Amino acid sequence: MTIRILLSRPTAERLREPIARIMRGRAWELRLASPVLGHAHDDVDIAFISRDVTGASTKHVVMESLQAFYESLRASPGLRWVHVHSAGLDRPIFPELKARGVHVTASAGANAEPVMQTALAGMLALARRLHVLMDAQRQARWLKATEMTVPRDLAGQTAVIVGWGSIGQRLGAVLKLLGLKIVVVRSSDTPVDAETPTVAFEAIHSVLPRADWLILACPLTDRTRALIDGSALAAMPSGAHLINVARGEVVVERALIEALQSGRLGGAYLDVFEHEPLDAASPLWRMPTVIATPHAAGHSDGNAARVDAIFLEKLERWVAGGTAEAAAG
Repeated sequence: MTIRILLSRPTAERLREPIARIMRGRAWELRLASPVLGHAHDDVDIAFISRDVTGASTKHVVMESLQAFYESLRASPGLRWVHVHSAGLDRPIFPELKARGVHVTASAGANAEPVMQTALAGMLALARRLHVLMDAQRQARWLKATEMTVPRDLAGQTAVIVGWGSIGQRLGAVLKLLGLKIVVVRSSDTPVDAETPTVAFEAIHSVLPRADWLILACPLTDRTRALIDGSALAAMPSGAHLINVARGEVVVERALIEALQSGRLGGAYLDVFEHEPLDAASPLWRMPTVIATPHAAGHSDGNAARVDAIFLEKLERWVAGGTAEAAAG
């Protein structure tokens, strides 16, 4: 049986030789994805949605190159496994594929370090009020010491980290070095270690009154969707800050805007939003206490190589085990 693998042309050029080594003489063929609609393949067994295929697409706005790739996935009844460059699997196509019995795998951890660094940068920028200073810089205005709010020491503050995967764990380790206290909210209330308070998602309200910093680094699931609503934000201390590098739908955006406008929330670093791209009319763009970035926290020039390595490792397991389940393992 010939195994047909759907890749973009640039990805095929990178991975043709490594795939050939993994296949070890098995019959296989590449199927090159067209970036335009109307040229779908109908015999694909395996597909790899690389970053260049996704391009400028978001979950809500799908560009033609990605639509064309989806055409081949939908037209191939024998499709068995799809691998994705992203860490999350919350695009609408994935439940559709899973309902057909297709195994879908993600590249968890490939961009964890850049996301952690960006979350930390956003937190430090807010803590040191760099957004205020940069605003003054653009106005060529020298702020006098008496015009500035003195930043609080970070040491001794509490960070509630929601999600304890690669990003949350690395961020927790760094924040402890900076002298912060850590509280973890995750899928289970099993303690992550002997000294770190840990609660399940459903018990988040019990720890929010301690949250000087609420850092969202969790996947979007039925349990985390709208987890941070108006009541959650109201439970946080006055002047607390929110960092969101998870998914926009984890937060009820209308409630967040209200909390920021009222001053109950001291500020926010937001890389993700309920709808992306964020509408130009959103007040989040213009709030002086908000740093907003275009879902760019995970961007880094080493990601492609890490994602390729994850795909190739899963492909090797697939070949050795002969099943899509083996690749997902």
